[in-house]
Amino acid sequence: MPKANPYRPFTPDPEQTALWPEISGNAVNGLGESAFRRPDVVYWAPNPPDIPHGDLQLWFYTQDPGNPRFAEVRAWRKEILEAPLPDVTGSPAKRSPEDWTADLSRFVDDGACEMTGVAEMDPDWVFADEHVAQSRIIIVGVQHDYAEIAKAPDSAAGAEVMHQYGRAAAASKAIAGWLRLQGWDAEPLTGPMTSKVAMIPPAIACGFGELGKHGSIINPEFGASFRLSAVLTDAPFAVTPQRDFGIDNFCQSCRICEDACPPEALFPDKKTVRGAEKWYVDFDRCLPFFNQTQGCAICIAECPWSRPGIGMSLAAKLARRTERLSRSSA
Repeated sequence: MPKANPYRPFTPDPEQTALWPEISGNAVNGLGESAFRRPDVVYWAPNPPDIPHGDLQLWFYTQDPGNPRFAEVRAWRKEILEAPLPDVTGSPAKRSPEDWTADLSRFVDDGACEMTGVAEMDPDWVFADEHVAQSRIIIVGVQHDYAEIAKAPDSAAGAEVMHQYGRAAAASKAIAGWLRLQGWDAEPLTGPMTSKVAMIPPAIACGFGELGKHGSIINPEFGASFRLSAVLTDAPFAVTPQRDFGIDNFCQSCRICEDACPPEALFPDKKTVRGAEKWYVDFDRCLPFFNQTQGCAICIAECPWSRPGIGMSLAAKLARRTERLSRSSA
């Protein structure tokens, strides 16, 4: 029996509702479409008027949660985004693909980020009407402070999300700058307005984890409680492999995030989205509550994988179960 949800029933602010476009965000995302197509930007557009839900994005910017931390983090993140990158200097440095990828560990070791991975660039990940010429995409992950994200949907959690997007941007710009000084052009993509590439597919491809029922990647070490940024480059990095932790099967039977979601935007089963069967979040239900709470994050905070010290134990338990099933069927 699920526990009572203190945020239900949820009624969207009429001021926000009045800005809703005629087209559903689920239609923009391709919910129910059986044929593949590249994704469209549904939210977090660099130029909001370019998308149908741009007025709602602009409305989000006008909301004042009464938390001074927001202004501080916004100003700090703005400095990071506006900081110039170094010019590409000299001839491209030569080293093995494995050495290039191993060198990314320096950014984890110095605390710039908590995860890195590399995937071969797939044009299917690129937003419609955009073009990416580079052959590699480096994915960067930064972990939330669980004590802060656990306060969701309080504005403190929203400020924590913004802070980690700032860290992710700083890390991707640091990696891009490092590459440029070694003669390789590199372009940082900083969330949430990545503009060119949907980041979750390459993050899954390079081993960050699996897509969870709540629409975020779940990683055994960090749960769903982390943010992404990326770097596009032609530097010949070795790709890092995709990994299966058994998380997808876990989500099939877990309902914690479903029960915790105030607008009931999470489905008990997968949906067909642009030709693929996957976990999907109902955009039209999620966005109003997301906007009114400066980012919500309840599903990330409530996910059992996100709780410190839990994910690795769950992954080990699932691995043992998979091994037992494999032996019994042999």
